[in-house]
Amino acid sequence: MTSTKKLPIFEHDGEPIPGLPAVLPEGEVILWQGAPRWGGIARRALHLRALALYFAFIGVLRGTAMAAEGASTSDAVLGGLLMLLVGAVPIGLLAAFAILAAKTSLYTITNRRVVMRVGVALPMTISLPFALMQSAGVVKHGDGTGDISMTLAKPHRVAWIAIWPHTKSFRVARPEPTLRALADADQAAQILARALAAHAAMPVPAMAADSNRQTARPGAAALA
Repeated sequence: MTSTKKLPIFEHDGEPIPGLPAVLPEGEVILWQGAPRWGGIARRALHLRALALYFAFIGVLRGTAMAAEGASTSDAVLGGLLMLLVGAVPIGLLAAFAILAAKTSLYTITNRRVVMRVGVALPMTISLPFALMQSAGVVKHGDGTGDISMTLAKPHRVAWIAIWPHTKSFRVARPEPTLRALADADQAAQILARALAAHAAMPVPAMAADSNRQTARPGAAALA
């Protein structure tokens, strides 16, 4: 049985080049760099919108229950608002985390790999060589941003806890490293597609908007 191989994760205090833990080897060049938008992390990685709706529902439910038990209208309203205030605490903390995650993250595409500098309290760098990538796909969202997810060839994998929230949602057993909430997702996807194609000495694949990656949900355009 083939054992799972985890990719190395490098912790560092300084960066000779922004987003990279060391100077690039000879022959390797940076093709693109970008950072996520905090709103995309908040909505799609931390699911703040669903959490806000949950607490709003609980608040309405509590107020309705109090009114049914004979409480005055003002007391019922205050009871519902209390639940909203309780919910505002975790929502505010998660929103702050999303802002910090966006400010401290930097994604880099070179002609040989994808490098992700992530981590709020402890910055770390995750290097994803093209040779280990099985596929990649881009998903566009209504806010104009996009996510680029990458599937690693077995048995290689990245620890979910180390890369979250820069991973595709609900993929814990086989995490898919994801360049989250990119404002220029189309440009980054094309650059990555060309780099992967050049690395594999293959023609550049088409980027049709309605084509689907093997494991991507509808709307994801295949990169490689």
